[in-house]
This record gives sequence, structure tokens and C-alpha cells, in this order.
Amino acid sequence: QPQLVESGGGLVQPGGSLTLSCAASGFTASGFTLDVYTMSWFRQAPGNEREAVSCIRGADIVTNYADSVKGRFTISRDNAKNTVYLQMNSLKPEDTAVYYCAARFLRCSNYVAEQNYWGKGTLVTVSS
Repeated sequence: QPQLVESGGGLVQPGGSLTLSCAASGFTASGFTLDVYTMSWFRQAPGNEREAVSCIRGADIVTNYADSVKGRFTISRDNAKNTVYLQMNSLKPEDTAVYYCAARFLRCSNYVAEQNYWGKGTLVTVSS
């Protein structure tokens, strides 16, 4: 069964940096290798709906970002290590949220309901 496990969350001061990792396993059980899945990061702040942050495609590594994180966050993936990363720089208090990794077959989507697999999340707190 495919699984996603996030790590790297924690407490950071405003203006600081943090790198999140998402380790994927078991995807061959779905009949496909990980590189045919797009990988996304979503986040959910207290009292808010879960929102898309960034997505990266498998084959051509095309990326997209929410306007709120463009220029500050960078998504990347290493298919050989089955890992996706989110480098977060210039962090702001409004970036505080639980960050979730998600996988979707073939195409990126900003919709929560259209993701095929989810991790359990890692908490990022930006505060002085």
C-alpha cells in the first residue's frame, strides 16, 4: 500500500528557513512507479481549509506554486530516493500550518479531493 511520511517540521523564527521531506514507499503496489505521480505539498492552518502550496510533476519536473509562496518556497523531487522536498525560505508567521504531502496520478491538481494518497502531516510554526 502506498505511503507518504513527512518530516522536517518545527519551530522557526520569522525570516528563517526550513526544509520539509516526504518519503514515499509502496507505490509499485499501485501498478505504477512513483515517477508517474505528481507530488504536492498542501497546508492547513488552524481554522482554515487545506490549501495547495506547490506541485511537481514526475517526468518533466515542471513545478507550480501558490502566489503566497512564489519566490520563497522551492519544491523538488528525487525519484531515485523516492523523496520530495519543500525548501521554505523567508518564512512568515502566516506560513504556520500543518504541511501535508500528497500524490496524484499523472497531473497536478489544487483540489484536495483529487489527490490519491496523503501523508499525515508535519507541523511548521513560524514565531518569534
